[in-house]
Amino acid sequence: MFACLHAPGNLPLLVECAKHFSPLIEETSLDTVVFDIRGLRWIYGAPEQIALEIERRVGITANLALASNPDAAIHAARGIRGVTILPPGREAAVLAPLPPYLLGGSPEFARTLDLWGIRTFGEFANLPPLGVAARLGEEGTHIQQMARGAAHRQLRLRVDLQVFREERELEYSLDLLEPLLFLLSQMLSELCERLRFHGRFTNEIRLRLKLERVPDHIITLRLPVPMLESKVLLKLLQLELNGKPPQAPVEKIQLELMPVEPRTTQHGLFLPSSPEPEKLEITLSRIRGLVGAANIGAPELMDTHRPDAFRMKPLMAAKGAAISPHPRLVLRRFRPPYPARVWCTDHGKPVRIFSPIGEGSVVACAGPWKTSGDWWTSEVWDHQEWDVEIQSMGVSRIYRDHLQGQWFIEGNYD
Repeated sequence: MFACLHAPGNLPLLVECAKHFSPLIEETSLDTVVFDIRGLRWIYGAPEQIALEIERRVGITANLALASNPDAAIHAARGIRGVTILPPGREAAVLAPLPPYLLGGSPEFARTLDLWGIRTFGEFANLPPLGVAARLGEEGTHIQQMARGAAHRQLRLRVDLQVFREERELEYSLDLLEPLLFLLSQMLSELCERLRFHGRFTNEIRLRLKLERVPDHIITLRLPVPMLESKVLLKLLQLELNGKPPQAPVEKIQLELMPVEPRTTQHGLFLPSSPEPEKLEITLSRIRGLVGAANIGAPELMDTHRPDAFRMKPLMAAKGAAISPHPRLVLRRFRPPYPARVWCTDHGKPVRIFSPIGEGSVVACAGPWKTSGDWWTSEVWDHQEWDVEIQSMGVSRIYRDHLQGQWFIEGNYD
């Protein structure tokens, strides 16, 4: 059984009433909710008693309908005043007088019904199903089932936005890190217990410290994988606060954990074991405090033609990537590139190279490829690149920096 409440402009009250009877609720529109009431007969008794309890609980004037499927309850609540109970097998008879606009559908569908002279649910429900399918397609067949009160579907459940936040107003300001961490430990334990109760982990920590006479101190930690250990989260906050301490005594603490689905990992029997994500993140946080956040993470190519341009981004959980079945050459770059002396023909084609890593004649070459850019900044570049096969050295990439008038060996191909 399903119950539907309809009252224009009172959605919050309707939702609050539905929550009292069932966790399975669908917000059909801004003035209609439908919810699952299976099992309530063991508490309240017959459908008439259930309807009486719902009507008493809602507290406002609303249409209420009980039916064996959600759509029948919705149409009855929208089209019939007061309380309506649709006995199983009698849905079509109860819904028959309702106007067809309650069925919804596309504008073309509504225009077609109007041209056919259909004015009620019952008239449309009595049409031959094969004819409806031939002329109106799948949409017509489904809507005819709703007109008969025989359409069955699952509820489109509403999802409450769960907020996992704790706030502490301090009786006196804190200017030391140790008492601040003590309070954070309590708040994290409570939040993690709430997350565990709801079957959630967290992948982001948001800490806001209200300070005396200076702007708030805000810390946001984005975790590479979902976590739930309060001790691990506290250690990460401690390392972050050690590196970026508040600039004034703390008057108020606000801590929020963003909920996500728990992580699931399937380990292979024959794969080498890897460090636990929690311990690895603590280690990376310590390294980040020593070398700086901009110098640790995963390299990411930048959207530019500048050679070897990349930046570091935070480490996140790896996603499966497609691997090409065809072997490809890999350029192993030298950082910094090796300076070289290059002898060229009159046409600029390299024929012999001398460098700190070797020398030899050029057996084959391809190029040149000219690249330049960032002329509007202090990091302008202007290169002429060649791929060359050097006797006894393999295949390398060399380039001439026109700004310096110097040749370099950029890397070797594997």
